[in-house]
Amino acid sequence: MEVEVKLRLPNAVTHQRVSSILSPYHLKTHAQENIFFDGANSALSSKLAVLRLRFYDLDTQCIISLKAKPLISNGISRIEEDEEPIDPSIGRACVSEPWRLPLIDSSRIIRRVKEEYGIGEKGLVCLGGFRNVRAVYEWNGLKLELDETHYDFGMNYEIECESCDPEKAKDLLEEFLKSHGIEYSYSNASKFAIFRSGKLPK
Repeated sequence: MEVEVKLRLPNAVTHQRVSSILSPYHLKTHAQENIFFDGANSALSSKLAVLRLRFYDLDTQCIISLKAKPLISNGISRIEEDEEPIDPSIGRACVSEPWRLPLIDSSRIIRRVKEEYGIGEKGLVCLGGFRNVRAVYEWNGLKLELDETHYDFGMNYEIECESCDPEKAKDLLEEFLKSHGIEYSYSNASKFAIFRSGKLPK
């Protein structure tokens, strides 16, 4: 189970301000490309699941993830997640030709998709995706991720923090933002849900 605090920032100016304040704590920045897949008959989405390939930093790394049963409330997201690395060149081939994905017999996640969701001969279809620039910071014992997400229909800005004590992490993060006069709101949808809706949250 992945548990994260997710706070939405209203615009690029606010995002840049948070980035500047956190700059002494910066660890790294990743360029991510997220591509999603479903069964030909919505075999995954009908059970609140999705398969994702995430490419990092011009294909230096690729992670395949199975995410299921998302729940987001009061700025805290909970979702079942299983992930593993795959060869980026294989990942790219699967984006171009999704029928290749179920053929990756060495992948534990692909085996799960076949066994638990009945992905068979009709295979998987590519839903498309979006790009994300993620800056990572180590602040007050927390790993913060500042996201700038590029959808075809606009930009979204978020700050996230994965934590085993999300309420405490949320309190710390909200106190930090308030102390600097930074506007924010609780995220009420995942990046994938926003992507599928085709519009930015209000």
